[in-house]
Amino acid sequence: MLVSRSERVATIALNRPDRMNAWTPTMEAEVRAALEAAAGDPEIRAIVLTGEGRAFCAGADMAALSASSGGTAAAPPPEDRGTSDLAQRYSYLLGIPKPIIAAINGAAAGVGLCLALYCDLRFVASGAKLTTAFARRGLVAEHGSAWLLPRLVGPMNAADLLMSGRVIEAAEADRIGLARMLPAEDFRNAVQRYAADLANLASPRSVGIIKRQLQEAWVQRLGEAVRASEDEIRRCRETEDFREGVAHYVEKRLPAFTGR
Repeated sequence: MLVSRSERVATIALNRPDRMNAWTPTMEAEVRAALEAAAGDPEIRAIVLTGEGRAFCAGADMAALSASSGGTAAAPPPEDRGTSDLAQRYSYLLGIPKPIIAAINGAAAGVGLCLALYCDLRFVASGAKLTTAFARRGLVAEHGSAWLLPRLVGPMNAADLLMSGRVIEAAEADRIGLARMLPAEDFRNAVQRYAADLANLASPRSVGIIKRQLQEAWVQRLGEAVRASEDEIRRCRETEDFREGVAHYVEKRLPAFTGR
């Protein structure tokens, strides 16, 4: 991993450009450690996940897949994580109380695309290609992608992407709401500017609660969501960030949110 920090944004970059950032168990452990470190850093208010070189993540390292398909290496049994939503292999990203932005700078396939699905926001560079790939490898929709994709792009688009395993380009990803396309030129800087605005102009307390509200809404009825939001509003009115939110607007200056 390459980890950098600027303007209250932590950028975590997958760094195997010679292998198109193909996913390995070592990378999985390092990404999780880097994300959890950023989550625990009080100076960081937003996280960007991206890739070095011409790919975001081209999926699982094909050398390992080749060994497995040839019968020389059996797939390990799945770890028993129970059924808790946030205890699954990649769902911990949803539990990080800071916004995670996927900056899809190039090809994203298989588990690489799944990783992006668990991020709160996705930007994709024009010309980048994306695919679920699973059905074309004799696999199924992995890592909860059959649950996530319909909620992100609708049931029919999800069925298309998962069943066909076809490659789509950034423009189509933008059209179906999978990711917002930005020009390839200066892509990383454009995402950094967005992340820095989010980190410095929005209350970190508000952003963390909104992230949770968005997730809880997936399983709530409307009445439950409304009542929960009203409870949160009452709590907001007692916070420093609410007072600062009003004051900086009235005084026409940049905010100085504390998260309290």
